[in-house]
Amino acid sequence: MASQAGGDIGADSGAATGADGEACGHQTHGYIDHKDQLLKRLRRAEGQVRGVHRMIEEDVYCIDILTQVSAATKALERVALELLDDHLRHCVASAAEEGGQVAIDKLEEASAAIARLVR
Repeated sequence: MASQAGGDIGADSGAATGADGEACGHQTHGYIDHKDQLLKRLRRAEGQVRGVHRMIEEDVYCIDILTQVSAATKALERVALELLDDHLRHCVASAAEEGGQVAIDKLEEASAAIARLVR
């Protein structure tokens, strides 16, 4: 799963998340309705990161590079917040309806994800 490529996303939950949404208990993910929009945002962030790479290769002024790094960071944060919102509205809401340990687990998982985002 792409979100686990960094190593610690999903590490707190202990859930094995499959591409089919197994950990969420759904056959689709909450972001499915606007997947194209998320991919567009990611392509924009990817372009910004490539821009940072090019700027460093070309020995551009440090502050200008930092400005571009900030833009790339904000772009990724927007993607992360959209995914978090989708997760809360889709997976966590569904677990809350089910109740019990499933709800507790999903809330703890979401809380851990939020904590990672604000570090």
